Amino acid sequence: MKTIFDHTIRQELTGRVNSLTGNNTGQWGKMNIYQMTKHCTVWNDWMLGRGWHTYKQELLGRIFGKMALKGLVKDERPMKKNMPAGSFAIKEKEGDVELQKKIWMEQIAAYGHFSNPAFIHNFFGKMTVNEIGIFVYKHLDHHLRQFNA
Repeated sequence: MKTIFDHTIRQELTGRVNSLTGNNTGQWGKMNIYQMTKHCTVWNDWMLGRGWHTYKQELLGRIFGKMALKGLVKDERPMKKNMPAGSFAIKEKEGDVELQKKIWMEQIAAYGHFSNPAFIHNFFGKMTVNEIGIFVYKHLDHHLRQFNA
């Protein structure tokens, strides 16, 4: 199973992020390239425990979260298209894509020494490190595939 905690996988993802340009267009969803890169950097800050984020599971997640998580991390299947961005939706449509790529690649490297024991996903709840590794990979892969990278 591919995981963000594998050095080779981090190198692969970094290369894919680096291949993005302002000309990449989304194959699904409503985000443009800037919104997607910004979404991923804000989301990675949350996963890595950086910034203002809170860690609390929502009610609906308490009911369905563990079942949904198990379905997501049980095999190599990629995440489905058009998943909602929720609170990580980026409203502004224009910004510095190159800066977001730089931040994103630094974040990918930071997973090499991941430590965020307080992390609780707002839907899935408490996750094991193994589940986090698979989920992070699948989320990043989802958006890179979205923009043909």
